[in-house]
Amino acid sequence: MDGARTWTMSAKDLDRLEVLGRVIERRLTQRQAAEQLGLSLRQVKRLCRALRRDGAAGLVSGKRGRPSNRRLSAAVREHALDLVRARYADFGPTLACEKLGEQHDLTVSRETLRGWMIEAGLWVPRAQRPRRAHQLRHRRSCLGELIQIDGCDHEWFEDRAPRCTLLVYVDDATSRLMELRFVASESAFDYFASTRAYIERHGKPVAFYSDKASISRVTASEANKKRGATQFSRALSELNIDILCANTPQAKGRVERAHLTLQDRLVKELRLREIRDVEAANAFAPEFIADYNRRFARAPRSQHDTHRPVRDDEDLERIFTWREDRKLSKNLTLHYKRVTYLVEPGPKTLPLAGERCRVHEHADGHIEVFHGGERLPCRVFFDTDPRVTDADIVANKRLGAVLTRIRADQQERDRQRLASPKLTLRQKERIRAASS
Repeated sequence: MDGARTWTMSAKDLDRLEVLGRVIERRLTQRQAAEQLGLSLRQVKRLCRALRRDGAAGLVSGKRGRPSNRRLSAAVREHALDLVRARYADFGPTLACEKLGEQHDLTVSRETLRGWMIEAGLWVPRAQRPRRAHQLRHRRSCLGELIQIDGCDHEWFEDRAPRCTLLVYVDDATSRLMELRFVASESAFDYFASTRAYIERHGKPVAFYSDKASISRVTASEANKKRGATQFSRALSELNIDILCANTPQAKGRVERAHLTLQDRLVKELRLREIRDVEAANAFAPEFIADYNRRFARAPRSQHDTHRPVRDDEDLERIFTWREDRKLSKNLTLHYKRVTYLVEPGPKTLPLAGERCRVHEHADGHIEVFHGGERLPCRVFFDTDPRVTDADIVANKRLGAVLTRIRADQQERDRQRLASPKLTLRQKERIRAASS
């Protein structure tokens, strides 16, 4: 029909039309409609009057299609785009917005400028950019020349056990699985244990190839503390093993594709054997690795094995420890993780007051103190309450395991409180309700 106007209704408008239509047909009260739509009764009455008077078009906002009353004028838009064309043609919207404010006293929001630049053809949004082609990379020639490592967080035991992480070591030349280890999270000590097992079984590779996670690469927060290496990269450096970080997941595609195979085959193998804990899964891992390599590994281009044996002076037990420097007080004490340690006084230790020592923490929690490569005798002098802690910085990949541990600690503290005879029955009921 000539002169007919087309209205575009949003999903919210269609929902309102359906509910208000039932009100018009007297199948629903206005108060019930207000509760369903989250509107006031007065607004529902107004919308019903508009629906009776104008039909479905009465539910469409009259402001739709009209320019905002607060939009910037066309003159400001053209002035901003002229400046961008003249001086900031290769700038992104964020940087260009900053420079317009700093250099030209022109206040424009970043997203507004982004929209203007897209309309003017000065900026291409990410969704419209051509797909990036990841060039193929040839495999390395020799076994042990490059080992791709990564952690895969997955429901490995399905509903039989909590979610955990699998550390995967894949040889780039052959696609062989070199090491598998089920762990709670990607922590430094877990990588210490799996890498030590790898080295004891195969020897020292030339290099490991990892992602840019904080386990192998210093983050911005750590760089501000002037820490040049992570604990894991420091340990590899002492063993003369390089650690490389991939810029994209595609760069370490062999281990990424291995994750897909493991999430299919390994999950089913664990189900068939009714394995329901990490210890049993790690015991089964060598059998699975042998079967996997028999099926999927390929021969290297060169038969030379680049793995190197561990030297006699390389103590793996000491290398794979967490190390931090501490200063000895005049009383020969030092603080580490809310615990005060006392270095035993003696002819060799008394002159070390005020000197910096190095604390080595082992996976089982015990520590050793060294100065100049010599171990100092020490003992725990005072242990503070471990529950009174500062806020911990937790990496994203470790968050699940940390929250599980925190929840278990909270439940244990609740059980201890419930055992207290000082609590009333009502207080115990509140604790049970909060922990349920």
